[in-house]
Amino acid sequence: MKLKIAVLGTEHYHANFWTRALLQSPDAVVSGVWDTDPARASAFAGEHGVEANADLAGLISASDAVAICSATVDHLALVEAAAARGKPVLCEKPLGIDRAQGEAIAAVVKRAGIRFMQSFPKRFDPANHEIKTLLDRQALGKVTLCRVRHGHSHGFTEAFKSAWFVDPARSGGGTLLDEGVHAADFLRWMFGEPESAFASLSSATLGLPVEDTAVATFRYADGMIAEVTTSWCFAAADTSIEIYGTEGSILLSGVDIASRPTRETDFLRVFRRGDGGGSWTASDVVPHFKTGVFHEHVAWAFVKALKEQSPMPVTIEDGLRAFAIIEAAYRAAASGRVEAIRPS
Repeated sequence: MKLKIAVLGTEHYHANFWTRALLQSPDAVVSGVWDTDPARASAFAGEHGVEANADLAGLISASDAVAICSATVDHLALVEAAAARGKPVLCEKPLGIDRAQGEAIAAVVKRAGIRFMQSFPKRFDPANHEIKTLLDRQALGKVTLCRVRHGHSHGFTEAFKSAWFVDPARSGGGTLLDEGVHAADFLRWMFGEPESAFASLSSATLGLPVEDTAVATFRYADGMIAEVTTSWCFAAADTSIEIYGTEGSILLSGVDIASRPTRETDFLRVFRRGDGGGSWTASDVVPHFKTGVFHEHVAWAFVKALKEQSPMPVTIEDGLRAFAIIEAAYRAAASGRVEAIRPS
């Protein structure tokens, strides 16, 4: 029996990837598409060969689970609608537009006892799993610094500059939240919880109501420092992740839009100290982002967990804690001081 998944909201472009993934899955079907704008839902449904449904409650009731890909501000209402009918939820990142909304979503999920998965696609990339293995083996010795650069050049297009992403009331923030929450989850996955944040934001390039460029630094209890640099104005780039340790270094490319066209081989490079100064090696791994099939893995993982009745690979706690890291960076940018990260 195939799982019937309803797609709730199509304003986030990732709805396209999720819908294609569900249509390709041997274990799922798209039961229907709903959006706050019925015309937008109909256009989206027509593009993908699925049905639009203006009856939100009816669609949820007729489905086994829902995938929420709306503007961020609408996540809470849609989670509430799904929870009222006991349906599992896959939710696009970030969890909410602010800490209060994220905590409200978590409360709804806990009260209803529904299964919930936060969308963090970096969790499914084989390049990142190879990095995680190296770190777990302490192949770099003591890690002293991690730098994550993540972004794109969509900010140069008029369509993006007029989209809901740039309205803080609907998105919750600019590039630091939109792109930086990916980096925050990556840092937690690889290194655990940082203790404090400092940040600087700029909207000078595009003149939008939200920042188009941001740099945030995070400090860990053991002294490790992490830097997250995000922008909607990267014309081009190469290395996206740099990890430096006392015994080696890791460089990863091809894992964001700015760096995807840059190279065709040697995406993951590892340096190890040794006799004669050490040497570089390159992995054969190809990041999912480079293949063009990236966000689809989130939908497939959701279906797999539902089908096998296994734990969700990314939890609401992961969503809350990644948001808390970025929220601390926003507080630091506003105060001009180092701010403590306050987990929910």
